[in-house]
Amino acid sequence: DFGSNYLSGTSDLFVVEACEYRDHLLELSPQILVITNLEWDHTDWFPSLESLQATFRRAIEKVPEDGVIVTDPSNKNIAPLLAQAKARVVDYTKEPNYTLQLPGEFNQMNARAAAAAARVVVPTISDTTISDSLATFLGTWRRFEYKGKTANGADVYDDYAHHPTAVRETLKALRGKTKNKIIVAFHPHLYSRTRDLLDEFATAFSDADKVFIAPIYAARETDDGSISSEILAERIRATGTGATALDFGTIEKTLREVQQGDAIMTMGAGDIYKVSDALVAHK
Repeated sequence: DFGSNYLSGTSDLFVVEACEYRDHLLELSPQILVITNLEWDHTDWFPSLESLQATFRRAIEKVPEDGVIVTDPSNKNIAPLLAQAKARVVDYTKEPNYTLQLPGEFNQMNARAAAAAARVVVPTISDTTISDSLATFLGTWRRFEYKGKTANGADVYDDYAHHPTAVRETLKALRGKTKNKIIVAFHPHLYSRTRDLLDEFATAFSDADKVFIAPIYAARETDDGSISSEILAERIRATGTGATALDFGTIEKTLREVQQGDAIMTMGAGDIYKVSDALVAHK
């Protein structure tokens, strides 16, 4: 609804989505730190889960005594990091489930984390204010975003998911919305991530009926020949899900043939969203 990824407000609150890549998270000094989950990612910077946890441990220790850490203290990757926390820890999983317009358990958990953070900032906030706000939230750009229909009448969605867990949970949520076929166009992001998390990616598409893999989005890396979209497609096929490596133009052309009632999901942190835009714009 902002029409941007930045909204200049007038209050004394500053809310930012932080990224752990290259330890950018540690450039911030938050009063309230919300940790939704923690899994090994940005494998070109963090050689292991333990190195990633070390960064989060430092971030946790930076929160002052009068601050608050909102997280799931039972999460096996987070729990060991809280021992040295100076700040109070608030368990967002104790929040109730809320009525949302967005599907998926991950959105429900995000809503609960937001509610817990809101109670920290404004202790007098009412349950009604929280529930009404969350019930009207329509989501964000490239997060299970409904784009429209193709000329054939297929529903088109787009999502930024580029980590195996995000892919799996997003497709699980889409499967919960439809019993028809789900066709996925996935744009792998980084050679290192695709290679290091290949086993996880191979099984992440189990809720899809067919997967098209675009050429890997290189971003800041160079191709050393150790991984390719063809290799990923082969690994996905080995799990029983149909997968083919194709270029962008062929993916778009193929997706235009998807039948009415079926669902198309473009996924990835690169520019695969341009395919979904084209599918609904040029009918």
